[in-house]
Formats: sequence, C-alpha cells, structure tokens
Amino acid sequence: MSADGSTGRASQKLRTRKDLLRAASRLMRGGHRPSLDEVAAEALVSRATAYRFFSGIDQLMVEASLDIEVPEPDDLFRGGPAQDPVARLERVDTMMNEMIQANEASIRTMLVNSLQRPPARARGALPVARQNRRTPLIEAALEPARAQFKPAALKTLSQALALVIGTEAMVVMKDVLQLDEPQAQRVRRWAIRALVDAARKPAARA
Repeated sequence: MSADGSTGRASQKLRTRKDLLRAASRLMRGGHRPSLDEVAAEALVSRATAYRFFSGIDQLMVEASLDIEVPEPDDLFRGGPAQDPVARLERVDTMMNEMIQANEASIRTMLVNSLQRPPARARGALPVARQNRRTPLIEAALEPARAQFKPAALKTLSQALALVIGTEAMVVMKDVLQLDEPQAQRVRRWAIRALVDAARKPAARA
C-alpha cells in the first residue's frame, strides 16, 4: 500500500461500487425498478455516495443487469476442468463472450458511460468508472495452476489476459478487425494459449 493509503481507498471504492450494483440487482430480481435513492438505502450508503459512483439510475441499471449475467467463480467452474489453466480460461472466455453477445447494446452503453468520465489522473478523488468483472474470473481460472508460474509472471499473465477477454476484445475483433465470431474466437483462444505458454517460460519465471 502507498504511504497515503491510496491503494486501500481504491479497494474501498470498488467494494462500495460493487455493493451498489448488488443492491440494485436484488431489487431488480424482485420485479421492481428502483430509484437511485432506494438502491443507496439497500446498499446502506448515503444518497450522495451513490451519486458519486453513478450519474443516474439508468446508468446503474445497465450495469446491474450485466452483473446478474456474470456468475461467481465457484459457479462457473463447477463440474469443469479442474487443473488445465488454458481450458479454464477458455471457459471464462466463452462465458464472457456469450454474455457480451446477449447484452451488446447494454455493454456498449456502459462503455460509453465509462469513456465519458475524466481520465484517471484528472479524476482525483472521484470514484472508479468501471467495475472489474473479468479479473476475479481470470484469477480463479489460474488458481489451481499457480505453482506452474512465478508470482510476478502469474500477476502479469492475469493482467495480460484482461486484454483479450472481455468488452474491449469484442470491440477490437468486431469493430476494428471486422472479424466474424468464429474468427474472433480463434484469435482469442490463440492469444490465451500463447500468453499462458509465455508465462511458463524460464525468462518469465525468473
């Protein structure tokens, strides 16, 4: 943690943001479209805190609907490959891609909302603009094989995989490269395997 405790504050902001999303999801599952004030009350935070993270209920509802679609790691890997990191990461990629395809309009709206926020260094004390859904799944996929990697290589691998699994990969494959889904999947799977193999190499393990 840095001397000013910035790492701890960033983690707390992420937890608070996640609490708001989970509160909205609970209210939505009850068949109710809540107000931002109701979500704040459900999350046990102040109205002002909720508005620091979300500009309005529409933005929050978009993200909350996506949160419902993303399973917890234990649920995702139940009955799946137990050890092979590539197979487990491919399961993450499949789930994330199916979720993105089924919710593409909402995903793009969420991306627009996050891009409209000031750059990180200009935000100062403002809350984070995006919820990191992919990293917990990537880390869970790699967990059984962590002995195959040095800690630094494992951390770098997890971060590099976030570039090829998730929303931004969809935008690059579909909008920039103009690939259809079978082509895009081949590229993502090639990249996943290549990154895992690179992290296992002696140079990466040093």
